[in-house]
Amino acid sequence: MFTGIVQAMGRIVSVQPAVTGWAGDPPGLRIAVDVGGLAAEDIQIGESIAINGACMTVVSREGKTVQMDVSRESLNRTAGLDHLGPVNLEKAMRADDRFGGHWVSGHIDGTGTVKAITPQGESHRLDVQLPLGMAAYVSQKGSIACDGVSLTINTVADHPDSCQISINIIPHTWQSTVLHLRQPGDRMNIEVDQIAKQVERILHRMQQAPR
Repeated sequence: MFTGIVQAMGRIVSVQPAVTGWAGDPPGLRIAVDVGGLAAEDIQIGESIAINGACMTVVSREGKTVQMDVSRESLNRTAGLDHLGPVNLEKAMRADDRFGGHWVSGHIDGTGTVKAITPQGESHRLDVQLPLGMAAYVSQKGSIACDGVSLTINTVADHPDSCQISINIIPHTWQSTVLHLRQPGDRMNIEVDQIAKQVERILHRMQQAPR
């Protein structure tokens, strides 16, 4: 479990084919990540770290570099885990940690596309187009995680084949995460509100139950 409060920016420094696949899937990748400013001394083999919002398991560590296996399923649902470059990092939340963002599982629902980035005073407005399947889970002033960053949705615009949201990025978040590197057309990892998904599932089952 995570909060969406990015703790450091790291960098994927190596991408190699994995030796085997998972559950019959084609092989994925093994990535090496320099964790940058993230405290590495207490990182244990087997623990979880969110890489651009995607929960990954540490399989080895040498100094400030950790290795993780990324399954083909994860690669199919995410962006930015298959090439070298900067990434947002967050360690899994402990039971006694402060809950600073919102409930983030690290299970990416899919990707969105950056449509526009507009400076607004010291902040930036980020417009992101989401697939139609995510439209039911976003709402004005609701929470969303973009590349692992806990953000508040300002506006929602529904379209026949998609949904577009706008988000205000304050200066600290802009400079402390990979968001300042994004450009129109870039894909972002998106995790929608888990409570909204669960509510929809309950309502769907209730509607299908025999009367």
